Amino acid sequence: MSERLNLLGLDPATLAELMARWGHKPYRAKQLCRWVHQRGVADFDQMSDLAKDFRAQLQERTSVSVPDVITKQVSADGTRKWLFDVGNNNAIETVFIPEDDRGTLCISSQAGCTLACRFCSTGHQGFNRNLTSAEIIAQLWFARADIMADKGAARLQADGQTSSAELTQDERIISNVVMMGMGEPLLNYYELVPALKLMLDDNAYGLSRRRVTVSTSGIVPLIDKLSQDCPVALAVSLHAPNDDLRDQLMPINKKFPIDQLMDACNRYLEFAPRDFITFEYIMLDGINDRDEHAHQLIQLAKRVRCKLNLIPFNPFPESGLDRSSNNQVRRFASILMDAGVITTVRKTRGDDIDAACGQLAGDVIDRARIREKLQERKTIPIKEVRS
Repeated sequence: MSERLNLLGLDPATLAELMARWGHKPYRAKQLCRWVHQRGVADFDQMSDLAKDFRAQLQERTSVSVPDVITKQVSADGTRKWLFDVGNNNAIETVFIPEDDRGTLCISSQAGCTLACRFCSTGHQGFNRNLTSAEIIAQLWFARADIMADKGAARLQADGQTSSAELTQDERIISNVVMMGMGEPLLNYYELVPALKLMLDDNAYGLSRRRVTVSTSGIVPLIDKLSQDCPVALAVSLHAPNDDLRDQLMPINKKFPIDQLMDACNRYLEFAPRDFITFEYIMLDGINDRDEHAHQLIQLAKRVRCKLNLIPFNPFPESGLDRSSNNQVRRFASILMDAGVITTVRKTRGDDIDAACGQLAGDVIDRARIREKLQERKTIPIKEVRS
């Protein structure tokens, strides 16, 4: 028998097409979607309002399969990190960040990353392959079930009554999803978009377009394509205010320089659910954190409606880079805010379990030899760039 089809990877339209091919009415796709994604049920026998012969057909031809969890860690601040086994000695990481007003899940899109950014530990792991849409959605499916189970267990211990199965949809506390885990999402475009559509669908996860964010290093043609296929919130990993410096930190800039990237951001804003683009900017001591860099960022902010998110760097030995001091981060932010640029400084969360920004680095077999190339680049100093 051929390998069974994993239902987690089928967006609503594809699932409806499958049901039609099998001779079922369209409402069957919606029923099945609700069972799998809303209720988190993987056992077809539990799908009580589906006909027995339909359940038998599903059992024979399909599955609801999630990668095995290798480890689960919980930070002192409540951040959770799961390490998933995606086969052939490759592993990916997923992180949940709880806050007072929301719960954000950070999802991976690739096993490793091809872009080799100087400051990113994922890039230093190398690259093996793209994840499937099922593997992308499985991170959300599993994380929600795991959080609910723990929440239900805590309530059961506290009051002796409520179980995880009794928690309502409104109490499922993943309110935001960010494609900011391992990998460059837009370089896995055709597996990413079906997963996004499931996140947004009312019969699946029902998230708002404003609450699903794709982060990109700036793959200009695919930014344009996303604006037409599935416009969600967009975050751009900028990290430098000029091409000379960005070329050194992010090699992708040589292919899609800042001018092209800014133009793409403005085109995207015509279709985006938010009226601004988030620019992510990691603060590197003596590299991109000088006053002159802040003034260059101000000029970029005049070109694109944006919010600047300053990110304290989380050092790791292979990078050869250091974190900007807290005083310098505050000074940098003040220059931007005094010029009227909306600016936030990201709080470091989960750093005691290596779950903070830039730290995700599940084990991958580096078939692209990126790790080797980055080791060679580590010894090359970043040239000082003056405006």
